Amino acid sequence: MGRYHLGIFLWVALLVFGCSKNSDDPQVPPKPIDKSANLLGTGDSANDILSNDNFSTLLVEIAYVTGFRPTAETMDNFTAYLRQHTFKTDIQMVYNELPSPNEETLTLQEIADLESDNRTAYNSGNTLAIYIYFADAPSDDDDETAGLVTLGAVYRNTSMIIHEVTIKKLAAQSPLITNADVETATLNHEFGHLFGLVNLGTDSVNEHEDAEAINHCNVAGCLMRAELQFGGFAKKSIAEKTMVAQDGLVAGCSLSGQSVMNLLQQRNNKGLADIPPLDAECVLDLQANGGK
Repeated sequence: MGRYHLGIFLWVALLVFGCSKNSDDPQVPPKPIDKSANLLGTGDSANDILSNDNFSTLLVEIAYVTGFRPTAETMDNFTAYLRQHTFKTDIQMVYNELPSPNEETLTLQEIADLESDNRTAYNSGNTLAIYIYFADAPSDDDDETAGLVTLGAVYRNTSMIIHEVTIKKLAAQSPLITNADVETATLNHEFGHLFGLVNLGTDSVNEHEDAEAINHCNVAGCLMRAELQFGGFAKKSIAEKTMVAQDGLVAGCSLSGQSVMNLLQQRNNKGLADIPPLDAECVLDLQANGGK
């Protein structure tokens, strides 16, 4: 065999041997994702969300059932709200379209299980991740005969559920109130609790927590006012309507639909901006905890 052919033979033999050896090597398993920082209580990440000290990027995963994606107007409003109250230099929205879970209603435990199955974004490096699920099923706690339906809830430090099917149903009842109005009011209120308001991870500079409605503001017209959550229902019924999962997971806030509609209608009648803002006391609290 000539030197040329011998060289080719040896080269091919080495290549085959190398490929065979590599194919027999054990596969290195992917490094598991550390989810612990995203499994804390509502408000526990308030300072990290508000400030730029530990995380400069805020990544919001918008998971939605096909046909129930939030409006572009809502997402613009929501992004503006985040920029208004946080020092995050980079705010990103990623969309994750999901099939329907085919449930007539959703319990808090089922909501948490869906997050576990479908969430893709978790804290990593200088990125803090938030998960918001827009569902095609109403809350299992709804009582339509009593006029009590849930629009949204927060249940962990970076987790939120929006019952988009209920929002669409309510918005369709008014010619003056749009899907974007109800979506924005719901998102901003619930995210106020992720900001740690009121006394839910962000301490009050001046006491303004409603003594009869824990974690809500007592200032009239504030986005975090208890009436936004509970409407005309007696405040003593708050504990009765708290969503609790089988493993003890508790919703930090469960937003009532009819009260939101009443508030939006009242503001519309008065010629005020559609979405109520945070009052001065809530803003002062955010500023004291690293926000704007």
